[in-house]
Amino acid sequence: MVFRRLPGARRRLHQLPFVSAAQATDSGWTRAQTAALIVPCVALFGAFLTYALNQRAVRRERRAKTFAEALTTVEEYLEMPYRIRRRPESSSAVRQQLTDEVSSLLARMAFHQAWLQIGATTVAGPYATLVATARAEAGAQMSLAWQQPPITTDSGMNLGVPYPRDRSNAARAACIEVMCRHL
Repeated sequence: MVFRRLPGARRRLHQLPFVSAAQATDSGWTRAQTAALIVPCVALFGAFLTYALNQRAVRRERRAKTFAEALTTVEEYLEMPYRIRRRPESSSAVRQQLTDEVSSLLARMAFHQAWLQIGATTVAGPYATLVATARAEAGAQMSLAWQQPPITTDSGMNLGVPYPRDRSNAARAACIEVMCRHL
């Protein structure tokens, strides 16, 4: 077999990275070709892995924020007996404002319950238990708070004895435990 040198062939052979003249004329598979195939595959896999891990972190953060917002709504509801008890006066405007706040909190808790039933079914049950417990405890406490006269002095703002929240705190702890496992 006689090889004939073509014009500019030497220049083209030197332009091929990692390939010798013997390899360029040989029709077999070379290490350079293997490397040229493997390197992009590894890079593509690395990019995919990075993307997947970032998306997982974003989903986890979004879930944690959703859980925190749901818990905050229940906490605000549990604080309503204090807000009612510390109302500045007994006027229709103050009553309307406080009852609107209670209604808004009930609607937000219902929203979070539905949201969790759609997106985090394992958390929905413990959250529903927390909401029911908070409504039972705080609801009774709000009724008592409405029966108290409005506070008109600075010293009266310190109620002395907190409203009991043992059942709500236990339901909250159980709900948070399930939420942490679901993250």
